[in-house]
Amino acid sequence: MSALCTHWTFNCELTITQFLFLTSTHVSSLCPSRYGRRFVLLLSIALQTVFGVAVAFAPNFLVYVALRFAVGTTISGVIINAFVLGTEWTCTKRRMLAGILTDYAFGLGYMLIAGVAYLIRDWRKLQLAISAPGFLLIFYIWVVPQSARWLLAKNRRDEAVALLHEAARVNGRVLPPAAQNCEILGEEKRSHSVVDLVRTPQMRKRSLILFYIWCVNVLVYYSLSLGVSSLGTDLYLTQFVFGLVEIPARSLVLLTLPFSRRLSQSGFMAVGGVACLLMLTVPADNPNLLAGLAMVGKFGITAAIAVIYVYTAEIFPTVLRQTGIGISSMFARVGGVLAPVISMLGVHSPAAPLVIFGTSTVLGAALALALPETADRPLPDTVEDAENWDTRPHVTKDNREICEGLSQAEEELRHLESQT
Repeated sequence: MSALCTHWTFNCELTITQFLFLTSTHVSSLCPSRYGRRFVLLLSIALQTVFGVAVAFAPNFLVYVALRFAVGTTISGVIINAFVLGTEWTCTKRRMLAGILTDYAFGLGYMLIAGVAYLIRDWRKLQLAISAPGFLLIFYIWVVPQSARWLLAKNRRDEAVALLHEAARVNGRVLPPAAQNCEILGEEKRSHSVVDLVRTPQMRKRSLILFYIWCVNVLVYYSLSLGVSSLGTDLYLTQFVFGLVEIPARSLVLLTLPFSRRLSQSGFMAVGGVACLLMLTVPADNPNLLAGLAMVGKFGITAAIAVIYVYTAEIFPTVLRQTGIGISSMFARVGGVLAPVISMLGVHSPAAPLVIFGTSTVLGAALALALPETADRPLPDTVEDAENWDTRPHVTKDNREICEGLSQAEEELRHLESQT
């Protein structure tokens, strides 16, 4: 990246990329409603790969910016739709596992980029090395399923049931009659918009808290990542360790989430925030201790981000889940845009960025305690379900046994059909 900055005197790539991510997130959260999550996911992967490779051959700065713009507009289409598809096709008991395992790939990529960047110092060749492998994902065309829920909503019942049959076959199960005989969703089903996220009291409170947590988590995550070069340690090694830290962080999440989503979110954010504040007490001539605290902070924030993905998908009702996650991701990108800007405050006041990162994260930890607990609770389908959260039943032993054999999509389809 330093070679790129020298080549074009460019030092704001992350801010631009995050801004592009921000502008594309709203589109990526709406397009799946019309074209389906599978189509948007596959299209985003294809465009990201093509434009990513093209960046390596950019002849000048303007072409480079245009191609980076194109790449930035595809990121949310990949992340959001991959996560939502995985959640919809996973049963209540295992949806947490599916979400966290998906995040492992991010940590592995983090470590790989450190090694690849160490070996390839020319930025063009580096860009080509990290983008070209995307062509290998062409096999996704044959293995990624469409959302059965979306198919049913589009009156494509036969295709939806066929997918459920295939899912049951792969898992060695028999599709229950209730799922096979589901009715087509009626036209009278009310459409929902972004306004519904804040229309009712409980939804408004939860949405605003989630938006803040997403913003702060990504703000601190990227800020700590950007600060690697200022820690006084080997850049490539520290970058690798920062990626390595993500693996145990997400592994710990697998152990804590079954007990409490709320306490996990609050606790991990508290760890990240306190670590940032403790960095204020360390002398600048002690880089190893600074790096250690930064890694503790990265550990906490990484775990908090892993939790918030699962937590958000479980808090927002089905009718607003895609929209809710999309808007949450927009606020996350606001944090990503602010990260390099706030980090630059360190030139004038070294303590200012850490004070902002630490206090905002600790505040987020406190706000998380006001969210409902979703562990062992069925996903809410409607806004009414979300508003009446406290009166909804916990998942019983029988529910868990059923969940062993049914996908979450099947459960949600049956529940929705009983209400329409």
